[in-house]
Amino acid sequence: MSEGTIFTKSRCGRKGIDLPALDVPPVDPAAVFGAGSLRSAPAGLPEVSEAQAVRHFVNLSSKNYHVDKGMYPLGSCTMKYNPKMNEDLARLPGFTGLHPLAPEELCGGALQLMDELGRFLCEITGFEGISLQPAAGAHGELTGLLLIRNWHLERGDTARVEILMPDSAHGTNPASCTLAGFRTVNVKSNSRGEVDIDDLRAKAGPATAGLMLTNPNTLGIFESGIEEITRIVHDAGGLCYMDGANMNAMLGIARPGDMGFDVCHLNLHKTFSAPHGGGGPGSGPVACRDFLARYLPDPVVTRTGDGGPAMTRPERSFGRLLAFHGHFGVLVRAWAYIRTLGAAGLREASETALLNANYLKARLRDTYDVPYNDGPCMHEFVISGERQARAGVKTLDIAKRLLDYGFHAPTVYFPMIVHESMMIEPTETESLESLDAFVEAMLSIAREIDAKPHLVTDAPVNTPVLRLDEVRAVKELEIVEKWENS
Repeated sequence: MSEGTIFTKSRCGRKGIDLPALDVPPVDPAAVFGAGSLRSAPAGLPEVSEAQAVRHFVNLSSKNYHVDKGMYPLGSCTMKYNPKMNEDLARLPGFTGLHPLAPEELCGGALQLMDELGRFLCEITGFEGISLQPAAGAHGELTGLLLIRNWHLERGDTARVEILMPDSAHGTNPASCTLAGFRTVNVKSNSRGEVDIDDLRAKAGPATAGLMLTNPNTLGIFESGIEEITRIVHDAGGLCYMDGANMNAMLGIARPGDMGFDVCHLNLHKTFSAPHGGGGPGSGPVACRDFLARYLPDPVVTRTGDGGPAMTRPERSFGRLLAFHGHFGVLVRAWAYIRTLGAAGLREASETALLNANYLKARLRDTYDVPYNDGPCMHEFVISGERQARAGVKTLDIAKRLLDYGFHAPTVYFPMIVHESMMIEPTETESLESLDAFVEAMLSIAREIDAKPHLVTDAPVNTPVLRLDEVRAVKELEIVEKWENS
């Protein structure tokens, strides 16, 4: 075994490129760039062959876990396989070479795609207005809340400063409320894991600007009383915002607009094929009812008199959220995903996601505790490692041991209303074989906890980076590039 950094492979005079001779007269760099811009010493780049460079980076990529390599059961994050055809379409030269400041008459194809995508998303959600500009889910949350805020302010209703929010909410929800100038009011969950209607009714009042709710919620449960929930908020004078992070459970089955919501965002980088994770880019379009569309970010794509798409400014827009018009490459992937599957295919995708999640839940329920276990789950579900914790093995240990079995860990310790929680979302793109392999890994870990718990508490033991001391890592952060390669 030898240390595998690209610098340790460097040897003086070794190179992987052979540049042709100059076919233009040589120039003095100092005369062109100025003497002060030139290096006083070489850059210190590694001197390696092409084969060494390629093998180094391929080796690094193989050590990283990604959705093309295996199952990624992150609850609430929808890490599903992304069709490569959509990637190819997003890389078409007419899209990738289009400058964001190009005049409208030179980007008709891009505008048409955005117009069609917006219409698709409005049909999927049951709304009339849409902005594709928000760059991610939390960006979409802020956008939707600003629509609600501006609607109240324009009507002179300045006393409405509270957003009702269940205790199972996504972590970004209260942060978005604060950024939008609201105060969060917590609403309890009942014994079924749904919104406590009585608590909601008691807290809705003259200060209520709106409700912010994820449906299905972060426990993987559909709010069975959703129409009554939205009616209570509307009767109190507020508006209803749906966090659409879990829309992967409802494509072609249910629409937020039909449930009584007034605005929602969608995570295209989760539900509609675009790569998720690794730092982005994301996309969080916001759809809304027609009376809120006048406040959408500037600009939006609309139809002109002759039927062609164009950029226009909504009548009462609160301004821009992003320098340009959204993360266009993500929009292309989402458009391709919807056009490929069609209405029936989108519904089948959600139905398969529901089936896969309920299959995993049924197979794990006898070994791990399943809170709020009254009925079927949606596209994800929450189990608890509390039974295993009593044997001295925590959820975090189980998650680390899963890495040794070749699986990415699920979301852990969220939602926080479940002790030792593990949130699992298999998505519709996993085969029965991969689902069964995941189940067997989870069951095997449970058996290890009973027989040899140290196998789990010491994990992982066969990954490129072994078990870390997280407390020490936070206090003594030291990033070192050091890989052991065979």
